Amino acid sequence: MKKLLLLTALTALSACSQKAEESKETAAAPTEAATPAPAADSGTQPGTYDVKMADGTMGTTVINADGSYVDTSAKGEVIKGLYASRDGKDCFDPEGEALGACWDVTKPGADGSFTATSPEGTVVTVTPRKQ
Repeated sequence: MKKLLLLTALTALSACSQKAEESKETAAAPTEAATPAPAADSGTQPGTYDVKMADGTMGTTVINADGSYVDTSAKGEVIKGLYASRDGKDCFDPEGEALGACWDVTKPGADGSFTATSPEGTVVTVTPRKQ
């Protein structure tokens, strides 16, 4: 369960990194007003992210435009829930769980990847999937 939360956190972090880069680009050019999707409001962009755990296993996190997410572990385990940004952290609230987790994220590198750290200190590497 912790690995899935890590996967989710990594994905969220990656998404936030891409959002920051896009915000810089869009700030320079005027755009028409649009109603943002919930995920956009949270500071992350919808998309698919590869998440590398500390032990080298890989998972996938998908952030949807409606603010929902789906984590899939290397073993095929799936966790669904809601994503939000709270107090500068990426937070994942899985369905059926009493408490979610909020992850600290680093600034993304040149390739868009970043690290996310859980409240327990688990660190994962999140990389946006090229499509």
